[in-house]
Amino acid sequence: MKLKADLHIHTVLSPCGDLEMSPSAIVAKAADIGLNIIGITDHNSTLNALVTRDIGLEKGILVLTGAEVTTKEEVHCLCFMPDDDSLAKFQSFIDSRLVFYPNDPSRFGFQVIVDKDENITGEVPHLLINAIDCSLSELQDKVSELKGIFIPAHVDRTNYSLSSQLGFIPDDLKFDALELSAYYEKNNFFGNFPWFSGYNYIRSSDAHFINDIGKVYTGMELEKAGFEYIRKALAGDSLNYLIK
Repeated sequence: MKLKADLHIHTVLSPCGDLEMSPSAIVAKAADIGLNIIGITDHNSTLNALVTRDIGLEKGILVLTGAEVTTKEEVHCLCFMPDDDSLAKFQSFIDSRLVFYPNDPSRFGFQVIVDKDENITGEVPHLLINAIDCSLSELQDKVSELKGIFIPAHVDRTNYSLSSQLGFIPDDLKFDALELSAYYEKNNFFGNFPWFSGYNYIRSSDAHFINDIGKVYTGMELEKAGFEYIRKALAGDSLNYLIK
């Protein structure tokens, strides 16, 4: 079956995420515009992922739970976990590598944890957008150990990406796919970085505001909606954004 997936969405937990980006509002918007699968990818935290997943189940939306992690090279990576136990272990790993810097909401924005009824249940005190003390290869190894999905994010961007920070894809880096932003064609990414062609790509919104959800998405041909079926699709040749 053909499904629409936007695998890069931030909630109110990300300091750069708009305060309208509650889990319930995100799922409602996804359902309204016909998305079937979304990924919750707050910066360096998974703490709003499970509540979004549970709301998604009620609305018929499959929610991949994970985070957008910033490595010490300042490369952003989408990391998704297959189950609650792996997600908890991944959060513990992130916490063990955090470089504590207090958040200033007046400068960076609030970082709130909410429940399904949009009640604030907590606030993260340390700034989540900083790099953690973990290399790109270490992060990939950890995601692989936990049997997760690993996708270097918006590789065409001029900051926080493989192309901006490294300029190349390391030969030993293992990933399920690479991600393109909404602007890769405008930026002539493959004209400027032709050595990035030949890989499977997804395209995602990187939404921080409600109306940005699904502005671009990836079409997936899946046998069934589920984590391992998505992994199989990422490795196959039926993605909308297969770049060869």
